[in-house]
Amino acid sequence: MAGNRTFTMIKPDAVAAGHIGAILAKINEAGFRIVAMKLTRLSAEKAGEFYAVHKERPFYGELVDFMSSGAIVSAILEKDNAVEDFRTLIGATDPSKAAPGTIRALFAKSIGENAVHGSDSDENAKIESDFHFSGLERF
Repeated sequence: MAGNRTFTMIKPDAVAAGHIGAILAKINEAGFRIVAMKLTRLSAEKAGEFYAVHKERPFYGELVDFMSSGAIVSAILEKDNAVEDFRTLIGATDPSKAAPGTIRALFAKSIGENAVHGSDSDENAKIESDFHFSGLERF
């Protein structure tokens, strides 16, 4: 059964470009409710921990450097079928292949600077949410 919560981060490229409000508006317009949110910055250590699943991949170091390069907005979103619906809303990792109107088609610069992260499964949504938020930070 599909879950009703997912995790997202607005990445440093989109934060630096001033797209927080526009991205949050797209999220709200798509029917998601924000149950936790904060503006923060990941240390290189925390970014490495978050993306540890990619540690053996050639892009890992570049990813950690990028994700610790500036502020992010992390959030837990709620909606029926949250993970799948959010993945549809954000679009393909490569913004040139993302469907028109998706967050990445509108705000991403490249495959590496792709504006937002979205959980790829209910299990990862829980793991990623727990990484960023305590129970007291969820509403």
